[in-house]
Amino acid sequence: MRENVDYNDFDLNLAIECASAYSASSGLGCVVSNVSEKVLFEEGHGFASCKICDAAGLDRKDCNSFQAYGMSEAERFGGRYIYFCPMGLTFFVSPILGETGGTAKITVGPFLMVDREDYITFDLEQRLNLSADATCKVLGQTDNLPYVPASKVNALATLLFMAVGFMNNVSTANRMLDTKDSHAIQGQISEYIMELKAGEEPSEYPFKTEKALLVSITALDKQLTGQYLNELLGHILFSSGGNFSEIKSRVYELLALISRAAIDAGAYPDEIFRLNHNFFQDVTATADIEALCFLLTGLMNKYIDSLFSFSSIKNLDVVSKATHYMRRNCQRKMTLDDVAKHVFLAPTYFSKIFKQETGQSFSSYLNQLRIEKSKHLLLVSGLKLVDIANLSGFEDQSYFTKVFKRITGVSPGEYKRTGGKC
Repeated sequence: MRENVDYNDFDLNLAIECASAYSASSGLGCVVSNVSEKVLFEEGHGFASCKICDAAGLDRKDCNSFQAYGMSEAERFGGRYIYFCPMGLTFFVSPILGETGGTAKITVGPFLMVDREDYITFDLEQRLNLSADATCKVLGQTDNLPYVPASKVNALATLLFMAVGFMNNVSTANRMLDTKDSHAIQGQISEYIMELKAGEEPSEYPFKTEKALLVSITALDKQLTGQYLNELLGHILFSSGGNFSEIKSRVYELLALISRAAIDAGAYPDEIFRLNHNFFQDVTATADIEALCFLLTGLMNKYIDSLFSFSSIKNLDVVSKATHYMRRNCQRKMTLDDVAKHVFLAPTYFSKIFKQETGQSFSSYLNQLRIEKSKHLLLVSGLKLVDIANLSGFEDQSYFTKVFKRITGVSPGEYKRTGGKC
């Protein structure tokens, strides 16, 4: 399927050739689309021809939102991103850059990254709570979906990134985007400084604005965050009298406060500390106010993007990745901190959104996964109960028995004797 439209921002014919070759070699569906999610070309079974949302009775708009989210995250994470749609199917995407930034993309998927039995049990029946009729309709649509093991998905996403990278001049595009954003925010700062100059009395440091900034970050209010940050930067520049050393010190203080607020709002601490470390290194070599504002603008854009962009969609995507990781590793020793680190979130924030999206606590969900594994072992193996407990991720047999009975209503021994029919 091809849209017969001329596009000047990128080479559509080259994008089509890339998508066709990738689909033919990988066996996966590929779609070339623009930033408005208009499909320009599709090869194989891509998201454009996917009818699984319709079969499940879900709004197609949710799927389109996830495709836009994938594009945004791919630009933020350096040119590729792997994500899950509301139906638990896997995609990855790489953006095509025009003269002014991301103008189109190649999206690969949908495909299954778990076997069909797991997909039915955990995605369709438990997470989506579909009726038997809806589940049957969905499965009819997924019969021809390819299965790609998790160990190969990252490599396939890297290959797409390298193929699309052939069309992109990444460094030039990123510089243009950074410059545009910096000029826009510096213009807002200048307007606020003019307001301060018009005042009759010298203005004291606006502690109320600082507090409001921190509250707006934790409340995920993007508009107010930008407004308060610009006002604080304007005041710092105005009150310093051009003393660059003093401006740096005040910016460092402000950055420390913002970092803590970002972590409280759900940013992963290691990522924030890494961004700050890089910022401090760049600032050391900075000799003028304009360059300092440019650097701070870039850092704050990364903070804001990580906290605010597609926040609800991002939560579902993160939880999908977490649950897939838990399924593959539930037989091992696993803590909430381990899984939070895997999805790059602070443990407290991860725990909160996990409960919101699944309706279960982390420990309850993990126990449920382990009990499902133990059921299979009870029916198909002649192992001792203590060995089944260990292979299912339980270090203590008595605790395993207690959890099994709480979840299934029967003891492991009774479940085995009745062939799982009790």
